[in-house]
Amino acid sequence: MVKTQRPAASPPYSVAQSAPHQVLVCKACKHKGEACKPGFDLLKRLRDAISAAGLGEGFEVSGTACLAGCVPDHGGPCVVGWRATGKATWLFGDIDPDQPLDELIAFARSYAARDDGWMTGRDLPSRLCDTTLARIPAAMIVTREGAIQ
Repeated sequence: MVKTQRPAASPPYSVAQSAPHQVLVCKACKHKGEACKPGFDLLKRLRDAISAAGLGEGFEVSGTACLAGCVPDHGGPCVVGWRATGKATWLFGDIDPDQPLDELIAFARSYAARDDGWMTGRDLPSRLCDTTLARIPAAMIVTREGAIQ
């Protein structure tokens, strides 16, 4: 069996985190083979809303390659991911870029306040509870030398 190695992320998709928390907004429409206008719109609005909420120092909001959570031909809703070192990663789908962003801001506050980013459905704003695609526990990497977080 020949093992092929996947290529490393190319510079357009590499992410250099500049804040403790990162919000990733999908900006590539794999179904249309082009940039995602709703994703770019959401990216701009969410960046402004995070800043206006006084969370700008703690969160970097950036666009990313396909997060593979959208519904083909759905016409606009976006996928948004939240991550931080040592915290659970969250992925939400079906986020309408034209809707108010108050629940995303509420989630940002809760996520930042938790040491591990772990929440249950009861802890989530109601609309996000219905659009959760994944909650991924923080990675624990173990080497011969010991655990690395």
